Amino acid sequence: MRATVMYKAGDVRIENVPDPKILEPRDAILRITRACICGSDLWPYKLLPKVDNGQRMGHEAIGVIEAVGAEVRTLKTGDFVIMPFAFSDGTCAFCHEGLHTSCVQGGFFGTGGKADGAQAEALRVPQADGTLFRVPVRADEALMPALLTLSDVMCTGHHAARSGQVGPGKVVVVVGDGAVGLCGVIAAKRLGADQIVVLGGHPDRLSLAREFGATEVIRERGEAAIERVRALTGGFGAHSVLECVGSEQAMATALGIVRAGGHIGRVGVPHYEGIPALNPSFYQNITVAGGPAPVRAYLNELLPDVLEGRIQPGRVFDRTVGLNDVPAGYRTMDRREALKVMVQP
Repeated sequence: MRATVMYKAGDVRIENVPDPKILEPRDAILRITRACICGSDLWPYKLLPKVDNGQRMGHEAIGVIEAVGAEVRTLKTGDFVIMPFAFSDGTCAFCHEGLHTSCVQGGFFGTGGKADGAQAEALRVPQADGTLFRVPVRADEALMPALLTLSDVMCTGHHAARSGQVGPGKVVVVVGDGAVGLCGVIAAKRLGADQIVVLGGHPDRLSLAREFGATEVIRERGEAAIERVRALTGGFGAHSVLECVGSEQAMATALGIVRAGGHIGRVGVPHYEGIPALNPSFYQNITVAGGPAPVRAYLNELLPDVLEGRIQPGRVFDRTVGLNDVPAGYRTMDRREALKVMVQP
Protein backbone atom coordinates (compact mmCIF):
# COMPACT_ATOMS: atom_id res chain seq x y z
CA MET A 1 0.00 0.00 0.00
CA ARG A 2 0.97 3.67 -0.21
CA ALA A 3 1.86 5.79 2.82
CA THR A 4 3.41 9.16 3.66
CA VAL A 5 6.99 9.03 4.95
CA MET A 6 9.05 12.01 6.16
CA TYR A 7 12.84 11.60 6.07
CA LYS A 8 13.87 15.03 7.30
CA ALA A 9 12.58 18.58 7.38
CA GLY A 10 10.96 19.34 4.02
CA ASP A 11 11.48 15.81 2.65
CA VAL A 12 8.06 14.15 2.42
CA ARG A 13 7.54 11.16 0.13
CA ILE A 14 4.76 8.78 -0.83
CA GLU A 15 6.15 5.25 -0.76
CA ASN A 16 4.98 1.69 -1.12
CA VAL A 17 5.12 0.03 2.29
CA PRO A 18 3.94 -3.37 3.60
CA ASP A 19 0.21 -3.71 4.19
CA PRO A 20 -0.71 -3.49 7.89
CA LYS A 21 -1.36 -6.76 9.72
CA ILE A 22 -2.92 -7.78 13.01
CA LEU A 23 -0.01 -8.07 15.44
CA GLU A 24 -1.83 -8.14 18.78
CA PRO A 25 -5.26 -9.58 19.63
CA ARG A 26 -6.68 -6.12 20.40
CA ASP A 27 -5.61 -4.63 17.04
CA ALA A 28 -7.82 -3.59 14.16
CA ILE A 29 -6.97 -2.78 10.55
CA LEU A 30 -8.51 0.47 9.36
CA ARG A 31 -9.02 1.33 5.71
CA ILE A 32 -8.59 5.10 5.62
CA THR A 33 -11.38 6.96 3.83
CA ARG A 34 -10.17 10.43 4.83
CA ALA A 35 -7.06 11.75 6.57
CA CYS A 36 -5.52 15.21 6.73
CA ILE A 37 -2.45 17.30 7.39
CA CYS A 38 -2.34 18.91 10.83
CA GLY A 39 -0.76 22.21 11.76
CA SER A 40 1.37 20.25 14.23
CA ASP A 41 2.74 18.22 11.28
CA LEU A 42 4.38 21.43 10.10
CA TRP A 43 6.75 21.44 13.08
CA PRO A 44 8.61 18.28 11.92
CA TYR A 45 8.24 19.55 8.35
CA LYS A 46 10.36 22.51 9.46
CA LEU A 47 12.59 20.90 12.09
CA LEU A 48 12.83 17.08 11.81
CA PRO A 49 16.43 15.83 11.81
CA LYS A 50 17.34 13.14 9.29
CA VAL A 51 15.60 9.81 10.01
CA ASP A 52 17.34 6.94 8.21
CA ASN A 53 14.24 4.83 7.61
CA GLY A 54 11.81 7.71 7.60
CA GLN A 55 8.87 8.49 9.88
CA ARG A 56 5.31 7.60 8.90
CA MET A 57 3.11 10.70 9.15
CA GLY A 58 -0.47 11.54 10.02
CA HIS A 59 -2.62 11.20 13.14
CA GLU A 60 -6.15 12.23 12.06
CA ALA A 61 -8.42 9.81 10.22
CA ILE A 62 -11.81 8.29 9.67
CA GLY A 63 -12.37 4.98 7.94
CA VAL A 64 -13.85 1.52 7.72
CA ILE A 65 -12.66 -1.49 9.71
CA GLU A 66 -11.30 -4.26 7.50
CA ALA A 67 -10.17 -6.75 10.16
CA VAL A 68 -10.14 -7.16 13.93
CA GLY A 69 -8.04 -9.16 16.35
CA ALA A 70 -9.35 -12.08 18.38
CA GLU A 71 -9.90 -9.99 21.55
CA VAL A 72 -11.70 -7.03 19.96
CA ARG A 73 -15.22 -7.02 21.41
CA THR A 74 -17.06 -3.82 20.44
CA LEU A 75 -16.12 -3.45 16.77
CA LYS A 76 -16.57 -5.55 13.65
CA THR A 77 -15.54 -5.57 10.01
CA GLY A 78 -17.41 -2.91 8.06
CA ASP A 79 -17.89 -0.46 10.95
CA PHE A 80 -17.35 3.20 10.05
CA VAL A 81 -15.23 4.84 12.77
CA ILE A 82 -13.45 7.97 13.95
CA MET A 83 -9.80 7.44 14.88
CA PRO A 84 -8.58 9.81 17.63
CA PHE A 85 -4.98 10.96 17.28
CA ALA A 86 -4.01 8.95 20.38
CA PHE A 87 -4.65 5.25 20.97
CA SER A 88 -5.84 4.08 24.40
CA ASP A 89 -7.07 0.89 26.03
CA GLY A 90 -10.20 2.46 27.54
CA THR A 91 -9.77 0.49 30.76
CA CYS A 92 -6.93 2.06 32.76
CA ALA A 93 -7.38 4.59 35.57
CA PHE A 94 -6.62 7.55 33.31
CA CYS A 95 -9.07 6.42 30.63
CA HIS A 96 -11.77 6.07 33.30
CA GLU A 97 -10.98 9.66 34.33
CA GLY A 98 -11.43 10.84 30.74
CA LEU A 99 -7.73 11.42 30.16
CA HIS A 100 -7.14 8.96 27.34
CA THR A 101 -3.98 10.75 26.18
CA SER A 102 -2.29 9.52 29.38
CA CYS A 103 -3.39 5.89 28.99
CA VAL A 104 -0.84 3.52 30.52
CA GLN A 105 -0.94 1.38 27.35
CA GLY A 106 -1.46 4.26 24.97
CA GLY A 107 0.50 6.41 22.57
CA PHE A 108 0.19 8.63 19.52
CA PHE A 109 -0.14 7.93 15.82
CA GLY A 110 2.43 9.21 13.34
CA THR A 111 5.21 10.16 15.76
CA GLY A 112 7.62 7.31 15.12
CA GLY A 113 6.39 5.31 18.13
CA LYS A 114 4.29 2.15 18.43
CA ALA A 115 1.76 3.16 15.76
CA ASP A 116 2.28 4.21 12.17
CA GLY A 117 0.81 7.28 10.48
CA ALA A 118 -2.66 7.79 9.06
CA GLN A 119 -1.70 9.61 5.85
CA ALA A 120 -1.90 6.23 4.16
CA GLU A 121 -4.28 3.79 2.54
CA ALA A 122 -4.63 1.69 5.70
CA LEU A 123 -3.37 1.51 9.27
CA ARG A 124 -3.01 -0.90 12.17
CA VAL A 125 -4.80 0.52 15.21
CA PRO A 126 -3.64 -0.79 18.60
CA GLN A 127 -6.13 -1.10 21.47
CA ALA A 128 -8.99 -0.84 18.98
CA ASP A 129 -11.87 -1.13 21.47
CA GLY A 130 -10.60 1.77 23.56
CA THR A 131 -9.49 3.88 20.61
CA LEU A 132 -11.90 3.71 17.67
CA PHE A 133 -15.32 5.30 17.95
CA ARG A 134 -18.08 3.77 15.84
CA VAL A 135 -20.25 6.32 14.03
CA PRO A 136 -23.93 5.28 13.84
CA VAL A 137 -24.32 6.44 10.23
CA ARG A 138 -23.00 5.33 6.88
CA ALA A 139 -19.89 6.94 5.42
CA ASP A 140 -21.82 9.89 3.95
CA GLU A 141 -19.63 12.04 1.67
CA ALA A 142 -21.23 15.27 2.93
CA LEU A 143 -20.37 14.43 6.53
CA MET A 144 -16.78 13.32 5.91
CA PRO A 145 -15.05 16.69 6.56
CA ALA A 146 -16.88 17.43 9.80
CA LEU A 147 -16.43 13.89 11.13
CA LEU A 148 -12.74 14.05 10.29
CA THR A 149 -12.32 17.15 12.49
CA LEU A 150 -13.54 15.06 15.43
CA SER A 151 -10.35 12.99 15.22
CA ASP A 152 -8.39 16.05 16.40
CA VAL A 153 -8.98 19.74 15.67
CA MET A 154 -12.62 20.13 16.74
CA CYS A 155 -11.99 18.19 19.93
CA THR A 156 -8.77 20.13 20.51
CA GLY A 157 -10.58 23.46 20.14
CA HIS A 158 -13.22 22.12 22.55
CA HIS A 159 -10.49 21.04 24.97
CA ALA A 160 -9.04 24.56 24.88
CA ALA A 161 -12.47 25.99 25.71
CA ARG A 162 -13.08 23.49 28.51
CA SER A 163 -9.59 24.05 29.96
CA GLY A 164 -10.15 27.80 29.72
CA GLN A 165 -13.42 27.54 31.65
CA VAL A 166 -15.50 29.07 28.83
CA GLY A 167 -19.15 29.56 29.68
CA PRO A 168 -22.12 31.91 29.51
CA GLY A 169 -21.29 35.56 30.09
CA LYS A 170 -17.55 35.06 29.59
CA VAL A 171 -15.25 37.14 27.40
CA VAL A 172 -13.09 34.74 25.37
CA VAL A 173 -10.00 35.48 23.30
CA VAL A 174 -8.69 32.90 20.83
CA VAL A 175 -4.98 33.27 20.03
CA GLY A 176 -4.41 31.85 16.54
CA ASP A 177 -6.54 31.64 13.40
CA GLY A 178 -5.49 28.14 12.31
CA ALA A 179 -7.90 25.21 12.20
CA VAL A 180 -7.66 24.60 15.95
CA GLY A 181 -8.26 28.27 16.72
CA LEU A 182 -11.30 28.37 14.43
CA CYS A 183 -12.65 25.24 16.11
CA GLY A 184 -12.02 26.99 19.41
CA VAL A 185 -14.37 29.73 18.21
CA ILE A 186 -17.01 27.09 17.45
CA ALA A 187 -16.50 25.59 20.90
CA ALA A 188 -16.69 28.94 22.68
CA LYS A 189 -19.90 29.83 20.84
CA ARG A 190 -21.34 26.40 21.61
CA LEU A 191 -20.55 26.81 25.33
CA GLY A 192 -22.32 30.17 25.50
CA ALA A 193 -19.51 32.73 25.55
CA ASP A 194 -20.78 36.31 25.49
CA GLN A 195 -17.90 37.87 23.54
CA ILE A 196 -15.40 36.01 21.34
CA VAL A 197 -12.30 37.79 20.06
CA VAL A 198 -9.90 36.16 17.58
CA LEU A 199 -6.26 37.16 17.12
CA GLY A 200 -4.93 36.30 13.67
CA GLY A 201 -3.42 37.65 10.50
CA HIS A 202 -5.28 36.06 7.58
CA PRO A 203 -8.37 37.87 6.27
CA ASP A 204 -10.04 34.74 4.88
CA ARG A 205 -9.61 32.87 8.15
CA LEU A 206 -10.84 35.82 10.19
CA SER A 207 -13.89 36.03 7.96
CA LEU A 208 -14.60 32.36 8.66
CA ALA A 209 -14.08 33.03 12.37
CA ARG A 210 -16.86 35.62 12.24
CA GLU A 211 -19.14 33.11 10.53
CA PHE A 212 -18.37 30.64 13.32
CA GLY A 213 -19.33 33.17 15.99
CA ALA A 214 -16.44 35.57 16.65
CA THR A 215 -17.66 39.02 17.66
CA GLU A 216 -14.35 40.83 17.04
CA VAL A 217 -11.13 40.11 15.19
CA ILE A 218 -7.71 41.62 15.89
CA ARG A 219 -4.88 41.49 13.36
CA GLU A 220 -2.20 43.14 15.52
CA ARG A 221 0.38 41.05 17.38
CA GLY A 222 2.34 41.32 20.61
CA GLU A 223 1.86 44.44 22.72
CA ALA A 224 -0.44 46.03 20.14
CA ALA A 225 -2.79 43.03 20.36
CA ILE A 226 -2.68 43.12 24.15
CA GLU A 227 -3.60 46.81 24.15
CA ARG A 228 -6.53 46.19 21.77
CA VAL A 229 -7.92 43.40 23.95
CA ARG A 230 -7.54 45.47 27.10
CA ALA A 231 -9.39 48.33 25.41
CA LEU A 232 -12.22 45.99 24.39
CA THR A 233 -12.60 44.68 27.95
CA GLY A 234 -12.55 47.90 29.94
CA GLY A 235 -8.92 47.37 30.85
CA PHE A 236 -9.52 44.07 32.66
CA GLY A 237 -8.71 41.46 30.00
CA ALA A 238 -10.47 38.24 29.05
CA HIS A 239 -11.97 35.67 31.38
CA SER A 240 -10.78 32.85 29.10
CA VAL A 241 -7.92 32.72 26.61
CA LEU A 242 -7.51 29.81 24.19
CA GLU A 243 -3.83 29.48 23.19
CA CYS A 244 -3.93 27.55 19.91
CA VAL A 245 -0.48 28.21 18.43
CA GLY A 246 2.26 26.79 20.65
CA SER A 247 4.87 29.55 20.29
CA GLU A 248 6.44 31.52 23.13
CA GLN A 249 5.01 34.74 21.68
CA ALA A 250 1.51 33.26 21.64
CA MET A 251 1.77 32.25 25.30
CA ALA A 252 3.19 35.66 26.25
CA THR A 253 0.24 37.27 24.47
CA ALA A 254 -2.20 34.96 26.27
CA LEU A 255 -0.74 35.94 29.64
CA GLY A 256 -0.91 39.59 28.67
CA ILE A 257 -4.62 39.54 27.83
CA VAL A 258 -6.07 37.27 30.51
CA ARG A 259 -7.74 39.05 33.41
CA ALA A 260 -6.93 38.50 37.08
CA GLY A 261 -8.43 35.19 38.15
CA GLY A 262 -8.83 34.14 34.52
CA HIS A 263 -8.04 30.88 32.75
CA ILE A 264 -5.81 29.98 29.80
CA GLY A 265 -6.65 26.85 27.83
CA ARG A 266 -3.33 25.81 26.33
CA VAL A 267 -3.54 23.37 23.39
CA GLY A 268 -0.90 24.63 20.95
CA VAL A 269 1.95 22.08 21.04
CA PRO A 270 4.61 24.10 22.93
CA HIS A 271 7.89 24.89 21.20
CA TYR A 272 9.53 26.79 24.03
CA GLU A 273 11.28 25.80 27.24
CA GLY A 274 9.25 27.67 29.85
CA ILE A 275 6.05 29.65 30.25
CA PRO A 276 6.91 33.37 30.17
CA ALA A 277 5.87 35.83 32.92
CA LEU A 278 5.19 33.12 35.49
CA ASN A 279 5.83 35.44 38.42
CA PRO A 280 3.25 38.08 37.42
CA SER A 281 0.69 35.39 36.58
CA PHE A 282 1.11 33.90 40.06
CA TYR A 283 0.16 37.16 41.75
CA GLN A 284 -2.87 37.54 39.45
CA ASN A 285 -4.22 34.07 40.31
CA ILE A 286 -4.18 33.04 36.65
CA THR A 287 -4.77 29.36 35.84
CA VAL A 288 -2.94 27.76 32.92
CA ALA A 289 -4.41 24.38 31.94
CA GLY A 290 -4.67 22.11 28.93
CA GLY A 291 -2.53 19.78 26.86
CA PRO A 292 -3.30 17.17 24.19
CA ALA A 293 -7.05 16.75 23.90
CA PRO A 294 -8.53 13.47 25.16
CA VAL A 295 -10.55 13.10 21.96
CA ARG A 296 -12.18 9.81 22.95
CA ALA A 297 -13.73 11.50 26.01
CA TYR A 298 -15.38 14.26 23.97
CA LEU A 299 -16.91 12.33 21.07
CA ASN A 300 -20.22 11.45 22.74
CA GLU A 301 -20.75 15.13 23.47
CA LEU A 302 -19.74 16.59 20.11
CA LEU A 303 -20.87 13.97 17.58
CA PRO A 304 -24.63 14.72 17.86
CA ASP A 305 -24.01 18.41 17.07
CA VAL A 306 -22.07 17.42 13.95
CA LEU A 307 -24.63 14.85 12.78
CA GLU A 308 -27.51 17.30 13.29
CA GLY A 309 -25.67 20.21 11.66
CA ARG A 310 -25.57 22.49 14.70
CA ILE A 311 -21.81 22.93 14.21
CA GLN A 312 -19.91 22.72 10.92
CA PRO A 313 -16.21 22.34 11.73
CA GLY A 314 -15.58 20.65 8.37
CA ARG A 315 -15.46 24.11 6.83
CA VAL A 316 -11.86 24.47 8.04
CA PHE A 317 -10.82 22.23 5.12
CA ASP A 318 -10.14 24.42 2.12
CA ARG A 319 -8.21 21.95 -0.03
CA THR A 320 -8.46 18.23 -0.81
CA VAL A 321 -5.64 16.14 -2.30
CA GLY A 322 -5.11 12.53 -3.24
CA LEU A 323 -2.46 10.56 -1.40
CA ASN A 324 0.14 11.08 -4.12
CA ASP A 325 -0.23 14.86 -3.69
CA VAL A 326 0.33 14.93 0.07
CA PRO A 327 3.87 16.42 -0.31
CA ALA A 328 2.31 19.32 -2.23
CA GLY A 329 -0.28 19.60 0.55
CA TYR A 330 2.50 20.08 3.10
CA ARG A 331 4.02 22.80 0.95
CA THR A 332 0.76 24.71 0.59
CA MET A 333 0.07 24.62 4.32
CA ASP A 334 3.64 25.60 5.16
CA ARG A 335 3.33 28.60 2.82
CA ARG A 336 -0.04 29.51 4.39
CA GLU A 337 -1.70 28.99 1.00
CA ALA A 338 -4.13 26.52 2.59
CA LEU A 339 -5.75 26.48 6.01
CA LYS A 340 -6.10 22.70 6.34
CA VAL A 341 -5.65 20.00 3.71
CA MET A 342 -7.84 16.91 3.60
CA VAL A 343 -6.40 13.71 2.14
CA GLN A 344 -8.53 11.28 0.15
CA PRO A 345 -6.52 8.06 -0.36
